[in-house]
Amino acid sequence: MDEDPRSGRALPLSQDALPLYERVMRQIADEFLAPPASGKLLPAERELAQRLGVSRVTLRRALAQLQADGLVASSPGRGWYPTSSRLAEPPNTLLSFTELGLQGRFEASARVLGAETRTATLDEASALEIAPGAGLFHLQRVRFLDNIPIAVDESRIPLALAPGIASYDFSTVSLYSVLEHHCGLRIARADYAVEAMPADRQLAERLGLEPGGPILRTQQTTYDETGRIIELATTWYRFDRYRFRASLTRIARS
Repeated sequence: MDEDPRSGRALPLSQDALPLYERVMRQIADEFLAPPASGKLLPAERELAQRLGVSRVTLRRALAQLQADGLVASSPGRGWYPTSSRLAEPPNTLLSFTELGLQGRFEASARVLGAETRTATLDEASALEIAPGAGLFHLQRVRFLDNIPIAVDESRIPLALAPGIASYDFSTVSLYSVLEHHCGLRIARADYAVEAMPADRQLAERLGLEPGGPILRTQQTTYDETGRIIELATTWYRFDRYRFRASLTRIARS
Protein backbone atom coordinates (compact mmCIF):
# COMPACT_ATOMS: atom_id res chain seq x y z
CA MET A 1 0.00 0.00 0.00
CA ASP A 2 1.00 3.65 -0.49
CA GLU A 3 1.14 6.08 2.43
CA ASP A 4 -0.77 9.29 2.96
CA PRO A 5 2.04 11.93 2.93
CA ARG A 6 0.24 14.00 5.57
CA SER A 7 -0.59 11.30 8.12
CA GLY A 8 1.81 8.51 7.21
CA ARG A 9 -1.07 6.04 7.27
CA ALA A 10 -1.42 3.34 4.64
CA LEU A 11 -3.80 4.12 1.81
CA PRO A 12 -6.15 1.45 0.39
CA LEU A 13 -4.70 -0.34 -2.60
CA SER A 14 -6.22 1.00 -5.79
CA GLN A 15 -7.84 -1.67 -7.91
CA ASP A 16 -5.92 -0.23 -10.86
CA ALA A 17 -2.72 -1.28 -9.11
CA LEU A 18 -3.80 -4.93 -9.12
CA PRO A 19 -2.69 -7.27 -11.90
CA LEU A 20 -5.33 -7.52 -14.61
CA TYR A 21 -6.20 -11.14 -13.86
CA GLU A 22 -6.87 -10.26 -10.20
CA ARG A 23 -9.23 -7.49 -11.25
CA VAL A 24 -10.99 -10.01 -13.47
CA MET A 25 -11.23 -12.38 -10.49
CA ARG A 26 -12.95 -9.68 -8.47
CA GLN A 27 -15.36 -8.89 -11.29
CA ILE A 28 -16.30 -12.55 -11.68
CA ALA A 29 -16.76 -12.92 -7.92
CA ASP A 30 -18.96 -9.81 -7.72
CA GLU A 31 -21.13 -10.62 -10.74
CA PHE A 32 -21.39 -14.40 -10.75
CA LEU A 33 -20.35 -15.89 -7.40
CA ALA A 34 -22.42 -13.88 -4.96
CA PRO A 35 -25.53 -15.57 -3.49
CA PRO A 36 -27.84 -16.90 -4.78
CA ALA A 37 -25.43 -18.34 -7.38
CA SER A 38 -26.60 -21.85 -6.43
CA GLY A 39 -24.32 -23.68 -8.84
CA LYS A 40 -25.58 -21.88 -11.95
CA LEU A 41 -23.18 -22.11 -14.88
CA LEU A 42 -21.05 -19.08 -15.70
CA PRO A 43 -21.30 -17.75 -19.27
CA ALA A 44 -19.14 -19.53 -21.84
CA GLU A 45 -15.48 -18.41 -21.82
CA ARG A 46 -15.76 -16.53 -25.14
CA GLU A 47 -18.84 -14.63 -23.96
CA LEU A 48 -17.34 -13.98 -20.52
CA ALA A 49 -14.09 -12.63 -21.99
CA GLN A 50 -16.06 -10.26 -24.24
CA ARG A 51 -18.24 -9.05 -21.36
CA LEU A 52 -15.19 -8.35 -19.21
CA GLY A 53 -13.15 -6.91 -22.06
CA VAL A 54 -10.13 -9.17 -21.59
CA SER A 55 -8.35 -11.88 -23.54
CA ARG A 56 -9.12 -15.58 -23.10
CA VAL A 57 -5.60 -16.02 -21.68
CA THR A 58 -6.27 -13.50 -18.90
CA LEU A 59 -9.73 -14.93 -18.25
CA ARG A 60 -8.37 -18.45 -17.92
CA ARG A 61 -5.69 -17.31 -15.50
CA ALA A 62 -8.36 -15.67 -13.35
CA LEU A 63 -10.58 -18.77 -13.49
CA ALA A 64 -7.63 -21.03 -12.64
CA GLN A 65 -6.91 -18.95 -9.53
CA LEU A 66 -10.57 -18.94 -8.51
CA GLN A 67 -10.54 -22.73 -8.91
CA ALA A 68 -7.40 -23.00 -6.76
CA ASP A 69 -9.19 -20.91 -4.13
CA GLY A 70 -12.13 -23.34 -4.20
CA LEU A 71 -14.62 -20.79 -5.55
CA VAL A 72 -15.31 -22.29 -8.98
CA ALA A 73 -14.98 -25.65 -10.67
CA SER A 74 -15.19 -26.84 -14.25
CA SER A 75 -17.24 -29.66 -15.70
CA PRO A 76 -16.09 -31.06 -19.08
CA GLY A 77 -18.58 -30.21 -21.79
CA ARG A 78 -20.56 -27.91 -19.48
CA GLY A 79 -18.30 -25.07 -18.37
CA TRP A 80 -17.50 -23.23 -15.13
CA TYR A 81 -19.80 -22.96 -12.12
CA PRO A 82 -19.62 -21.63 -8.52
CA THR A 83 -18.77 -24.10 -5.77
CA SER A 84 -19.76 -21.85 -2.88
CA SER A 85 -23.10 -23.61 -2.39
CA ARG A 86 -22.80 -27.29 -1.45
CA LEU A 87 -25.40 -29.92 -0.83
CA ALA A 88 -25.40 -30.27 2.95
CA GLU A 89 -27.02 -32.94 5.10
CA PRO A 90 -28.81 -31.45 8.14
CA PRO A 91 -27.43 -32.96 11.36
CA ASN A 92 -29.22 -36.14 12.42
CA THR A 93 -31.91 -35.85 9.72
CA LEU A 94 -32.62 -38.43 7.02
CA LEU A 95 -33.69 -36.77 3.75
CA SER A 96 -33.88 -37.95 0.17
CA PHE A 97 -31.68 -36.32 -2.48
CA THR A 98 -34.74 -34.54 -3.86
CA GLU A 99 -35.62 -33.17 -0.41
CA LEU A 100 -32.03 -32.00 0.11
CA GLY A 101 -32.16 -30.18 -3.20
CA LEU A 102 -35.44 -28.47 -2.35
CA GLN A 103 -34.06 -27.44 1.03
CA GLY A 104 -31.17 -25.65 -0.69
CA ARG A 105 -33.46 -24.25 -3.42
CA PHE A 106 -31.79 -26.37 -6.09
CA GLU A 107 -33.65 -28.04 -8.94
CA ALA A 108 -33.02 -31.77 -8.56
CA SER A 109 -33.09 -34.16 -11.51
CA ALA A 110 -31.77 -37.60 -12.41
CA ARG A 111 -30.57 -39.76 -15.27
CA VAL A 112 -31.36 -43.43 -14.78
CA LEU A 113 -28.41 -45.71 -15.55
CA GLY A 114 -30.24 -48.91 -14.68
CA ALA A 115 -33.50 -50.05 -13.08
CA GLU A 116 -33.94 -53.80 -12.93
CA THR A 117 -35.45 -56.59 -10.90
CA ARG A 118 -33.18 -59.54 -10.18
CA THR A 119 -32.37 -62.08 -7.50
CA ALA A 120 -30.33 -61.07 -4.47
CA THR A 121 -26.77 -62.34 -4.15
CA LEU A 122 -25.74 -64.14 -0.98
CA ASP A 123 -24.04 -60.98 0.35
CA GLU A 124 -27.06 -58.79 -0.47
CA ALA A 125 -29.46 -61.29 1.08
CA SER A 126 -27.38 -61.36 4.27
CA ALA A 127 -27.17 -57.55 4.44
CA LEU A 128 -30.91 -57.12 3.78
CA GLU A 129 -31.87 -60.06 6.01
CA ILE A 130 -33.85 -61.76 3.24
CA ALA A 131 -33.65 -65.24 1.72
CA PRO A 132 -30.88 -65.88 -0.83
CA GLY A 133 -32.34 -65.61 -4.33
CA ALA A 134 -35.24 -63.40 -3.18
CA GLY A 135 -36.39 -60.69 -5.58
CA LEU A 136 -34.54 -57.37 -5.53
CA PHE A 137 -35.06 -53.99 -7.20
CA HIS A 138 -31.72 -52.44 -8.23
CA LEU A 139 -31.71 -48.75 -9.18
CA GLN A 140 -28.69 -46.74 -10.43
CA ARG A 141 -28.80 -43.02 -11.24
CA VAL A 142 -26.71 -39.91 -11.85
CA ARG A 143 -28.14 -37.10 -9.70
CA PHE A 144 -28.09 -33.43 -10.75
CA LEU A 145 -28.71 -30.10 -9.04
CA ASP A 146 -29.41 -27.22 -11.41
CA ASN A 147 -28.17 -29.49 -14.22
CA ILE A 148 -24.76 -30.00 -12.56
CA PRO A 149 -23.81 -33.64 -11.86
CA ILE A 150 -23.49 -34.06 -8.10
CA ALA A 151 -23.64 -37.76 -7.36
CA VAL A 152 -24.06 -41.28 -8.64
CA ASP A 153 -26.30 -43.40 -6.44
CA GLU A 154 -27.28 -47.04 -6.24
CA SER A 155 -30.19 -48.49 -4.23
CA ARG A 156 -31.19 -52.12 -3.64
CA ILE A 157 -34.65 -52.81 -2.20
CA PRO A 158 -36.40 -56.13 -1.46
CA LEU A 159 -39.21 -56.60 -3.98
CA ALA A 160 -41.42 -58.15 -1.31
CA LEU A 161 -41.54 -54.76 0.44
CA ALA A 162 -42.15 -52.72 -2.70
CA PRO A 163 -44.18 -54.65 -5.28
CA GLY A 164 -44.63 -52.73 -8.53
CA ILE A 165 -41.75 -50.38 -7.80
CA ALA A 166 -40.10 -51.16 -11.15
CA SER A 167 -42.98 -49.45 -13.00
CA TYR A 168 -42.01 -45.96 -11.81
CA ASP A 169 -39.85 -43.51 -13.78
CA PHE A 170 -37.12 -42.58 -11.32
CA SER A 171 -35.68 -39.92 -13.59
CA THR A 172 -38.53 -37.70 -12.36
CA VAL A 173 -39.90 -39.45 -9.25
CA SER A 174 -38.34 -39.53 -5.76
CA LEU A 175 -37.52 -43.06 -4.58
CA TYR A 176 -38.40 -42.23 -0.97
CA SER A 177 -41.72 -40.74 -2.08
CA VAL A 178 -42.61 -43.99 -3.86
CA LEU A 179 -41.56 -46.12 -0.89
CA GLU A 180 -43.57 -44.05 1.57
CA HIS A 181 -46.66 -43.02 -0.39
CA HIS A 182 -47.12 -45.91 -2.80
CA CYS A 183 -45.56 -48.87 -0.98
CA GLY A 184 -46.75 -47.91 2.50
CA LEU A 185 -43.30 -48.02 4.12
CA ARG A 186 -42.44 -45.69 7.00
CA ILE A 187 -38.77 -44.75 6.65
CA ALA A 188 -37.38 -44.14 10.13
CA ARG A 189 -33.59 -44.09 10.26
CA ALA A 190 -30.35 -45.14 8.57
CA ASP A 191 -26.86 -46.28 9.46
CA TYR A 192 -24.51 -44.07 7.48
CA ALA A 193 -20.78 -44.19 6.70
CA VAL A 194 -18.67 -41.73 4.68
CA GLU A 195 -15.20 -42.21 3.23
CA ALA A 196 -12.97 -40.45 0.70
CA MET A 197 -11.64 -42.31 -2.32
CA PRO A 198 -10.31 -41.63 -5.84
CA ALA A 199 -12.76 -41.67 -8.74
CA ASP A 200 -12.33 -44.42 -11.29
CA ARG A 201 -12.67 -43.55 -14.98
CA GLN A 202 -16.39 -44.35 -15.17
CA LEU A 203 -17.35 -42.34 -12.06
CA ALA A 204 -15.11 -39.46 -13.14
CA GLU A 205 -16.84 -39.30 -16.51
CA ARG A 206 -20.30 -39.35 -14.97
CA LEU A 207 -19.45 -36.65 -12.41
CA GLY A 208 -17.40 -34.40 -14.69
CA LEU A 209 -14.12 -35.01 -12.85
CA GLU A 210 -10.62 -36.07 -13.81
CA PRO A 211 -9.93 -39.79 -13.24
CA GLY A 212 -8.30 -40.26 -9.85
CA GLY A 213 -9.87 -37.07 -8.48
CA PRO A 214 -11.32 -37.20 -4.96
CA ILE A 215 -14.91 -38.26 -4.33
CA LEU A 216 -16.90 -39.08 -1.20
CA ARG A 217 -18.58 -42.48 -0.99
CA THR A 218 -21.45 -42.97 1.44
CA GLN A 219 -22.90 -46.34 2.37
CA GLN A 220 -26.33 -46.45 3.92
CA THR A 221 -28.58 -49.11 5.44
CA THR A 222 -32.13 -47.78 5.77
CA TYR A 223 -34.72 -49.07 8.26
CA ASP A 224 -38.46 -48.66 8.64
CA GLU A 225 -40.22 -47.89 11.93
CA THR A 226 -40.29 -51.58 12.89
CA GLY A 227 -36.52 -51.91 12.52
CA ARG A 228 -36.79 -53.85 9.26
CA ILE A 229 -34.08 -53.18 6.63
CA ILE A 230 -35.68 -51.73 3.50
CA GLU A 231 -32.72 -50.41 1.50
CA LEU A 232 -29.01 -50.77 0.89
CA ALA A 233 -27.67 -47.61 -0.74
CA THR A 234 -24.28 -46.43 -1.97
CA THR A 235 -23.72 -42.90 -3.23
CA TRP A 236 -20.60 -41.36 -4.76
CA TYR A 237 -20.53 -37.54 -4.39
CA ARG A 238 -18.34 -34.93 -6.04
CA PHE A 239 -15.94 -33.82 -3.31
CA ASP A 240 -16.61 -30.14 -4.02
CA ARG A 241 -20.40 -30.33 -3.94
CA TYR A 242 -21.27 -32.25 -0.81
CA ARG A 243 -20.90 -31.63 2.91
CA PHE A 244 -21.96 -34.03 5.65
CA ARG A 245 -22.77 -32.69 9.12
CA ALA A 246 -23.47 -34.56 12.34
CA SER A 247 -24.00 -33.77 16.00
CA LEU A 248 -21.53 -35.62 18.20
CA THR A 249 -22.16 -36.31 21.89
CA ARG A 250 -19.31 -37.00 24.27
CA ILE A 251 -19.84 -39.97 26.57
CA ALA A 252 -19.31 -39.14 30.24
CA ARG A 253 -16.20 -40.84 31.63
CA SER A 254 -15.39 -41.53 35.26
